[in-house]
Amino acid sequence: MNRTAKFAAVGLLAASLLAPAIEGGDFRAEAASVPVATAVLEKLSVKGRAPKTGYARDLFSDGWGNVAGCDTRNFILKRDLSSITWRSGETCMVATGRLVDPYTGKTINFVRGVKTSLAVQIDHVVAVSDAWQKGAQQITPKARYGFYNDPLNLLAVDGPTNSAKGDSDAATWLPPNKSFRCAYVARQVAVKAKYKLWVTAAEKAAIKGILAKCPKQPIPSA
Repeated sequence: MNRTAKFAAVGLLAASLLAPAIEGGDFRAEAASVPVATAVLEKLSVKGRAPKTGYARDLFSDGWGNVAGCDTRNFILKRDLSSITWRSGETCMVATGRLVDPYTGKTINFVRGVKTSLAVQIDHVVAVSDAWQKGAQQITPKARYGFYNDPLNLLAVDGPTNSAKGDSDAATWLPPNKSFRCAYVARQVAVKAKYKLWVTAAEKAAIKGILAKCPKQPIPSA
């Protein structure tokens, strides 16, 4: 399975995860089929950005949390990298691995270390500050923690490309790897639906423009 197909993989679990979170509709009636991103996008609220006043990253999580017994960063490295080796004596700490970066399409040989680890970063597909300005101020601290550490919202990617993205939404930044853009915006839609976040008019238009090229793009489940 190629990298784009891997990230597009879905199951009926997606419907059960998203059903209670989407405003203006009930997904349960559609549970017999996997929801597509275009349909979910239409259920998201459209509003302007709220002020960034009061934003702090630690209002979401004080560093990485824990997923399945490992810290979130290493859980995502384990999920997204291949040819993994582990740090001596560890069962969670990834020492080396190979990433086919979804954002650029290039292959990165990851080596854990002070000067090398940042070559691969864990991106919040929906940026944390973008979430704050589009509804996360209004959700509970527990939900914000979930958002920050949710594998649905996390990808291992090329470090410099992630830094260039910053806190941009789809209206201002898309992956240079055009073949990944459909999967990328579908994941953003899934995250925003799950955590009751909204999109701006410009953001929705940009996402619709991408999905017009892949109208059957499914919503990812993890």
